[in-house]
Order: sequence, then C-alpha cells, then structure tokens
Amino acid sequence: MNTIYLTQRDYQRLHSLVLAQREISGPQAVEGLSRELKRARVVPSEEIPVDVVTMNSLVKLKDLKTSAVMEITIVYPKDADLANRKVSILAPVATAVLGCRVGDEVEWPAPQGTVKYKVEEIIYQPEAAGDQYL
Repeated sequence: MNTIYLTQRDYQRLHSLVLAQREISGPQAVEGLSRELKRARVVPSEEIPVDVVTMNSLVKLKDLKTSAVMEITIVYPKDADLANRKVSILAPVATAVLGCRVGDEVEWPAPQGTVKYKVEEIIYQPEAAGDQYL
C-alpha cells in the first residue's frame, strides 16, 4: 500500500466523523476510513502536494477494466449528492481515493467483485486553489 497524504484539517475532521459514526452506525460503517486514517501521512494544508486527493477535491477516475471515466467530488456525508456526483467519504470509492496521488491505482470491493480505478486527474483541489477552509 502506498502512503496517503491528508491535511491536518481533513485528518481532524475525518477522525471526529469516524468517532461520531461509530456511535451512530457501529464500527463496521467506518472501518475502511478508519484504516485509511491510520496509514496517512498528515501534513499542513499549505504543504499538501497539488496532485493529492483531499476532501472536496474533484477527481477524474478511470476504470481499469472497462476504461470508463467518471468524475466525482469527495465530500463529507452531509454534502453528499449523487445527482451532482458529490460522493460521501464514507462510500468505498471516496475512501479508496482520499489521499492518493495522480497516477495511483486503487481498488475496493463492490457487489460485482473488486473494482480497480486509476486516479487520472485532479480537476480541483481546494488547497491548490487557495480554498483552505472548505
């Protein structure tokens, strides 16, 4: 597994989310995100590389099996809106790409078997755009 990178702000907010969700839904609901937080390298927002997927990033992913491309924004659960491709960090795809870099390949279990995607592009990253407080 490659190292993933998180901003201090994202790490703190996600850690709080994990604790709250454990109380509401039980530990299984946040198991994947909890695992990702444990392996993250946490850095100040101003030091996060521009090619890293952070919270509120708009990301282009390519399915390595079908070559289909999709764009999603990684958001907190309260902001999720699938009609507008805003995917909750608690969804497996969002958890899988958080902290990854352009060019990284990720996989996660899906009902039809394991899905593998490549992070093709970060179209928008809040930190790179100067939007430090989203």
